[in-house]
Amino acid sequence: MRSAIADYLNTYTPFELFGPSHWAAIFLFLFLVFWLPWFAKNHLHQKHQKNVGVFLGILIGINYPLWVLLEILAGSFDMTLHLPFQLCRFANLLLPLVMIKRNFKVFEILYFWGLSGMLQGMITPDIVEDFPHFYYIRYFVGHHLLIVSLIYAIVVYDMRPTLTSMKKAFIALNGFLLISFIANMILDANYFWIMEKPPMASLLDFMGPWPWYILSGEFVALAHFGFAYFIYLLIEKNRKND
Repeated sequence: MRSAIADYLNTYTPFELFGPSHWAAIFLFLFLVFWLPWFAKNHLHQKHQKNVGVFLGILIGINYPLWVLLEILAGSFDMTLHLPFQLCRFANLLLPLVMIKRNFKVFEILYFWGLSGMLQGMITPDIVEDFPHFYYIRYFVGHHLLIVSLIYAIVVYDMRPTLTSMKKAFIALNGFLLISFIANMILDANYFWIMEKPPMASLLDFMGPWPWYILSGEFVALAHFGFAYFIYLLIEKNRKND
C-alpha cells in the first residue's frame, strides 16, 4: 500500500498558473463566497445553517491532517516540510473552533489571516499538481473554502471583526512568525518562508532580498488586514441596505 500511495502522490499533471483548472477554482470560489452565505442566511432554517457550518468546519479541519496521514503512509513525511508552521495549515486546524464552536476570539484572528494570506494564495498558488490530484484539492479547500467559511461566519453567525480584532490578529501573526522561526532554526527548515523565498513566483519577489522582505511583509500584512476590514464594511453596508 505504501508504494501505491507514494506513486499516486508523485504522479501528476503539472499545475499551470492561470490555466483552466486555476480559473475554474477561482470562479468556483467567487460563486461560493457570494452565494452560500446569502443562501444560508435567507433560505435555510437555523438547524440547517448550523449543519452547513459544521460541515465546512470538519471539511477544512481534516484537510491538513489527511495530507499528513497520506505522507506518513507513503513514507515521505518530513519534519522540515509537513508540520503546521505554515499559516494556512494552522488556520485550517483552528477553523472548526469558529464554525462548530462559534469561538469569536479565534474568528477575529482567523478573519484577518484568512482574507489576507489566503487571497494571495488564491492568486499565486503554492502547488505544482493539477486537478484532480489530491494536492490540488487540498490546497484550494484549505484556502478558498477557508475564506468562504469566514464570510459565512459574518453573514450567518453574525460575527463582527473590529479594529481591535485587527490589532489582535497582527500580534498573533507575529507570534506565529516567531514560533515558526524557532522551528526553522531547530529543524533547519523554511516554514512560513522565513529563511528564504519560495521557489515559485510570489509577492515576496517584489519585497526585497532576505531578510528585508520579512520587514516589508509587516507593512504588507497591515495593508492586507486593512483590505480585509474594508471587505467586512462592505458586507455590513450591504446587509443594512437589505
